Amino acid sequence: MTTHVKRAFKYRFRPTDAQAAELSRTFGCVRKVYNLALAARTEAWTRQERVNYNATSAMLTAWKRTDELAYLNDVSSVPLQQCLRHLQTAFTGFFARRAKYPRFKSRKKSRKSAEYTTSGFRFRDGRLALAKMEEPLDIVWSRPLPEGSTPSTVTVSQDAAGRWFVSLLVEDPGMKPLPRTGTAVGIDLGLSSLLTLSTGEKVINPRHERKDRARLARAQRELSRKAPGSANRAKARRKVARVHARIADRRRDHLHKLTTRLVRENQTLVIEDLTVRNMVKNRSLARAISDVSWSGFRSMLEYKAQWYGRTVVAVDRWFPSSRLCSDCGALRATMPLDVRTWTCTCGAVHDRDVNAAKNLLAAGLAVTACGDGVRPQRSTPGGQSSVKQETRRATAGIPRPQAAEQVKIGR
Repeated sequence: MTTHVKRAFKYRFRPTDAQAAELSRTFGCVRKVYNLALAARTEAWTRQERVNYNATSAMLTAWKRTDELAYLNDVSSVPLQQCLRHLQTAFTGFFARRAKYPRFKSRKKSRKSAEYTTSGFRFRDGRLALAKMEEPLDIVWSRPLPEGSTPSTVTVSQDAAGRWFVSLLVEDPGMKPLPRTGTAVGIDLGLSSLLTLSTGEKVINPRHERKDRARLARAQRELSRKAPGSANRAKARRKVARVHARIADRRRDHLHKLTTRLVRENQTLVIEDLTVRNMVKNRSLARAISDVSWSGFRSMLEYKAQWYGRTVVAVDRWFPSSRLCSDCGALRATMPLDVRTWTCTCGAVHDRDVNAAKNLLAAGLAVTACGDGVRPQRSTPGGQSSVKQETRRATAGIPRPQAAEQVKIGR
């Protein structure tokens, strides 16, 4: 039985003044309904009661009948129902201990978006029309949709730079597993080099944020001089957002090209399970770590591997890949960050990053062959794990999470 892969195709579009006004109203109503539902569920949670999606959907019907919230009837009901489903998903992740307690949406900081299902839009002959709108959207079709495909979900959004996007979720029958290859590669992520492969190849770090740092600083200085609430401050804020968007777009484009190449060339890809969330709390490394986007790289690598029938293995974060000799297996006690080349007692001279990538590859292949988990080697007194030096330095002073955290919902 063949299962088609669902893919989202994102395009820019240019709305008319009427469409922009309608979408802005929709964004505001989605935010209002989400916050109202979250407040209702939070109040119920303090009483040790649980409110599900059906209950909030009934609340939405009641809200529309009040004079205060009658304006909710002016926009399509589909995005309002969808935001309640998103809230239900957020609570499901919270109760499963996969995520924190849902937060309220902010007018200035939260993402402006609205999701439409099949009952909220019409797609015919390459023309997309949303509910409550007379004209179709003027979409810039930068690439074609899969032949014969019809969107099941449409998401409209506007970023901080003022750009409008529409994302179409479709089934892509052309996405099929690639022919199997016998190649496997270990990938060591870094800062001086974006990544180092077990083959010895190093991919340079483009440092997109550093290249635009002067431009970003100049735009932020101009923003700081504008009066709060003024039109000039809004213009200056959009200018800062455009610089951030330029950095993010270039970074995303580079990661897409890199991950696609790695997935096409290798059957098995072994990476390290880094705790990026904790590592960015280190003030000296946070800016550089955020610029390389390790989390984005791993996410792209995993879903593309699933598309093309590849395997991604994540080695335990405590595995001492940098301190372990890939030739004889000897383990060094320490490995400071400034040591980039070292010599083992067996006489082997190692490049730090290449050696780590080779060790990751060997550990990952052991997992795929034997099904065993990759555990840290024990060498310290008391049987405690020897932590990879980069992780220890990056997470120094950060307390370990407690087994159970108290939920803070007071706002």
